[in-house]
Amino acid sequence: MSKQDTSAGRNWYAIHTYAGYENAVARNLRQRVTSLGLEDKIFSVVVPVEHTIKIKGGKRVEEEEKIFPGYVLVDMIVDDQSWFVVRNTPRVTGFVGSGVHPVPISEKEVETLLGRMEVSGVKHAVDFSIGDAVVIVDGPFKDLDGKIGEVDETRGKAKVLVAMFGRETPVELDFLQIKRI
Repeated sequence: MSKQDTSAGRNWYAIHTYAGYENAVARNLRQRVTSLGLEDKIFSVVVPVEHTIKIKGGKRVEEEEKIFPGYVLVDMIVDDQSWFVVRNTPRVTGFVGSGVHPVPISEKEVETLLGRMEVSGVKHAVDFSIGDAVVIVDGPFKDLDGKIGEVDETRGKAKVLVAMFGRETPVELDFLQIKRI
């Protein structure tokens, strides 16, 4: 049987797991697929994650954040054997779907998710938005108050409007240099 013949019923499915065990479930499922020789029915197991930069303790920390905590995506052909293997993997609570039959995820949703995972630029996770009142905590404008005029999450910068010389002057600052009032 060729690969083209086996891809007839091939789809992506979401399986629900205990929260916090997504990586363990994915690792476990991959081992089961290999040991039971099901590579022709279960093709890929993915925990959807994206990389973000958060500010913790005044320092930038790059973190891997799960896009859908408690879920693992599986590219597979569903039949009794493959369904049984996935369903009986430790810490799997079931397939996402109605009743007993798993419902495949649409191609568009899968492409969007996988695209989010492959984005090369790391996003900065910040809770600043335009108009927020902030105080500058570092640099030549330290201790001045201002308000956010623009936010650039990809670069980790914000334009802060600071009252100087009788008017608001935009100053570009790093997220680490400002703090919400």
